[in-house]
Amino acid sequence: MQQLAYKAYGEVTSRTANTGQIEYTLFEEITQALKAVDAEEHPQPTIWADAIDRNMKLWQILSTDIVSDENQLDPMLKRNLIALAESVRRISYHVLSRKAELSELIEINEIIMQGLSGQGSATASVAAE
Repeated sequence: MQQLAYKAYGEVTSRTANTGQIEYTLFEEITQALKAVDAEEHPQPTIWADAIDRNMKLWQILSTDIVSDENQLDPMLKRNLIALAESVRRISYHVLSRKAELSELIEINEIIMQGLSGQGSATASVAAE
């Protein structure tokens, strides 16, 4: 899963700064919410589910943007991001049914954030080694 995340955002530096900053801020906010509920020994179920739901919505919006005609990302990057979004959806349902850990979603989001901040290429090359 990690490699797919690295691959998906390995070329993210081609995105415009403003769009990248907005995406980074959204990922950061939602990832912090996931971390907060993950750190709780017994999180409130509604807050826990809301954090997961917000993350799923973010990835759905991202998927919609990726397939739009206006999106100028490389076709291979688009395919990788769509595949990653589908993986996030599946993992989210597994987390909700207690078959997976929130840390998986947090890790994916953090990798995407690295790509959005321009650290993705360096991180991806380290992961490939």
